[in-house]
Order: sequence, then C-alpha cells, then structure tokens
Amino acid sequence: MIKKVLVILGSTSSGKSSLAVKIAKNFKGEIISVDSRQVFKDMDLGTGKVKGRWKKIAGRKVFIYKDVPHYLIDFVNPENDYNISHFKKDCEKKILEIIEHGKMPILCGGTGFWIQTIIDNVNFPQVQPDPKLRKDLNSYSVSELFELLIKLDRNRAKNIDAKNRARLIRAIEIAKNLGKVPIVKTDKKSNSRKIKSNLIKFLQIGIPVDKYSLTEKIKNRLGKRFNDGMIEEILSLDEKYKLSPEKIQVFGIAYALVPSYKKGEITKRELFDQICQAEKKYAKRQLTWFKKDPRIFWSDDYSRIEKEIRKFLNQKS
Repeated sequence: MIKKVLVILGSTSSGKSSLAVKIAKNFKGEIISVDSRQVFKDMDLGTGKVKGRWKKIAGRKVFIYKDVPHYLIDFVNPENDYNISHFKKDCEKKILEIIEHGKMPILCGGTGFWIQTIIDNVNFPQVQPDPKLRKDLNSYSVSELFELLIKLDRNRAKNIDAKNRARLIRAIEIAKNLGKVPIVKTDKKSNSRKIKSNLIKFLQIGIPVDKYSLTEKIKNRLGKRFNDGMIEEILSLDEKYKLSPEKIQVFGIAYALVPSYKKGEITKRELFDQICQAEKKYAKRQLTWFKKDPRIFWSDDYSRIEKEIRKFLNQKS
C-alpha cells in the first residue's frame, strides 16, 4: 500500500507553519520541521521558531504547538553539529513512525535542499569534516568561498546557494577530498520513492507571496521578534554555550551581527535593517530554489489546497 506524505513549503514569513497546523488538525497529521537552524535549542526568536512546549505523551517527550506534535525541532545543542545527513536519517525514521501510529506526516519548512533530500532520496559522499580546513575557510568572505568553489568544481558552483556559507564550505571540503562534488541526480517527474520497504508518495504545496507583501511580513515579524527579546536571546546563547565565531557565522546574519551591536559598532536601527535586508534576500533565494521544481502545487487559497489534498489522499496509485 502506498503511504502519503504532505510537504508544506515556502519562503520565510510566508505563513507555512500556520498552514501546516491547520492541515494537521483537519487531516489527522503530525508535523516534521524542515529547517536547518530550528533544530537547535535556545534559538527561538533568532530563527523564528514556533512557540511550542515540550510535553510528555505516552512516556516520550514531544514538542507541541497549537495541540499538534512537531518533530526535529528544538532538540540539538548549538555547540553540536547537525547536518543534512543527520536530518535525512532522522526524518525518514520519523516519517515511518508517524505512519505507523496512523497519522499523516507533514513536512514543513523552507530549507529547499533538505526537502529535496527526502523527496528525491539524495545521498551524500562520505567525506569526514576537516576542522583545520573549515577554520581556514571561515576567514574567507562568502564571495571568496564561491570563487574558490568555481575554481575547484565549476559544475557544483552552478547549482549551489552562493550565499550559504555552511554549504559552500562543505562543497569545498568535498571537492578538495574527491576532486569534485558528486552530481545529485533527481527525477523531477516522480512524486514517490521508497523508504526502506515502504513506497511513499509526496504532495508538495507551496505558498506564493508577492514581493511587497513579503517585505512587509518580514519587517513586521522581525519587529515582533526584536520586541520579544531576540537580541537578548542571542547574547545569552553566546554566554551559555561559549560558541566560536566560526560557529556563530553558520547560524546566519542575525547571530553574526548582534555581537557587533553589543560592542557599539552598529546601532539597533542598523542591526534591524541589515537583518531585514538579509532575510529578504534569503526569501528570494528560497523562492528561486522552489520555482525550479514543477511538482509543487502553488496556492494560498485554503479551499483549493484542501481539495488538492483530498484528491491526493484518494489516489490509489
């Protein structure tokens, strides 16, 4: 029997978390977060994490938001590494567990490559991290890293997120070790794959946003996070975990800039504007990534979305 999995995706501030919860309540679903930074503990306001709570259910701790269980969120210490290979293993396991409990898995997030990893069964070269190389590469600017990758592997440079420092460093690490980054082969027509012996079929639903409304949503959301104590949270994170500057850089521009604000190098207004600009650019990159996949059903009309889900669930093959 074919198992069904929903994927709710979109850019930052698009409203995907709220949509996923609504769908989960209407279709007996449970949510798996697909966000490369929201996996970390004590990074709530800085990553825009939903305001859930941990609750003990049937002898296990579950993260609950609006009465819906969420998984792969708020469970990794920030000083530890958690990469896409870890996520793939954990996500596939969680999908099967949710199905076994008679619920529908709903993947929700905006990290495009992580979503693709699950849908297209992307596998990764077994190249161990090189701490010395990583420390050296962290002294490079993002543009310098991209230029270095072009020299090492032009093909990989064509399809990588050129602004993602962590991904650029990993690609360079692999290219230096193997000579090039292996090409990821995907089938843009297939909506299904096997996880262990289970045939899984996916429906991807994307939330479209126009440029103006997205800018306003990002500004309003960031303003609320500032008012709720985002700066204080980021500063306390550094005090609690004593993270290296290299580690802080991986978490994104907000985490990299707040120490500069603390030192008086930039004003609070400048901090807000720079984070806002960075989030707008990131949202644009997210949408560019998603638009490449013709399998995504795009709509912000819930009645149309609900109709598409029912059609998907009623399909026999």
